[in-house]
Amino acid sequence: MLQRNVAPGVHRVEDAYTNWYLVEGDAGLTVVDAGVPTSWKSLHAAVRALGRSPGDIAAIVLTHAHFDHVGFAERLRTELGVPVWVHEAEVPLTRHPSRYAHARSRIPYLLIPRAMPIVASLVANRAFFPRPVEEVRTYASGVLDVPASPHVVFTPGHTFGHCALHLPDRDVVLAGDALVTLDPYTGRRGPRIVARAATADPRQALDSLDALAATGARVVLTGHGEPWLEGAAAAVERARAVGVA
Repeated sequence: MLQRNVAPGVHRVEDAYTNWYLVEGDAGLTVVDAGVPTSWKSLHAAVRALGRSPGDIAAIVLTHAHFDHVGFAERLRTELGVPVWVHEAEVPLTRHPSRYAHARSRIPYLLIPRAMPIVASLVANRAFFPRPVEEVRTYASGVLDVPASPHVVFTPGHTFGHCALHLPDRDVVLAGDALVTLDPYTGRRGPRIVARAATADPRQALDSLDALAATGARVVLTGHGEPWLEGAAAAVERARAVGVA
C-alpha cells in the first residue's frame, strides 16, 4: 500500500503491517528502511507510481536492523548498487537480523489474539528470513549525505544503535521503531514503545523519547502503524503514559 505525501515528498509504503518510506530529494530518492522480503515488488510499484525509476534510488538508510526492516536491503544493494547506510552499532545485526536483544521472552506474545494476524502476515511475507546485508556504510550523527539530507537522531533502546531521521524542512521525523503507533507484538494501537519481546532496553527506549520530542516535528512516521500528525511531543507523552508491554 502506497500512501503519498504523508509529509512533503515523503511517501509511506506498508507491507505486512510494517512501514518503509520513499523520500524525494534533489539528487534522487532515499529509501528509509526496507520492509519485508516481498516488499521488493512494492518498491518497484511505488517508484513507478511516483513517476520515477529504480535508477533514481540513491541510498537506503536503515533506522535499525531488525528482521522486518531489512527485507530488500541486500537485494537493492547487489542488483542496483544502492549503498545501505546504518548506525555503526547496528552492523552486527545487519549480518544476523533475527538475533536481536530483547528484554522478555517472545513466546507469551504469540498467544495474544489481536497480534496473531500480524504474525501470520509476517510469516506469509517471509519477514523472518531476510537476506543479511553483507556490506554497509556507517553513520553515527550529523546530517547524512543522501537525498533529502536527513538529520540523525540517536534513539537507542529498541536496538542499541537505533536512530530516527529528522527532516526539519518538512516538519517530519521518521521514528523507525523508537516509537510506533501499532505494536506488532501486542496488536495495540496508539503511540507506544514496542513490547519487551523486541526491545533490548526498555528504560533506555523510554529515555530516548526525549530526543524525538526535541525535534519538535509535527508529523511522526513510525515503523509500524499509521502516521501521527499531532506532534512529536504529544506522541511521546502518550507513549510514556502507556509504558512498555
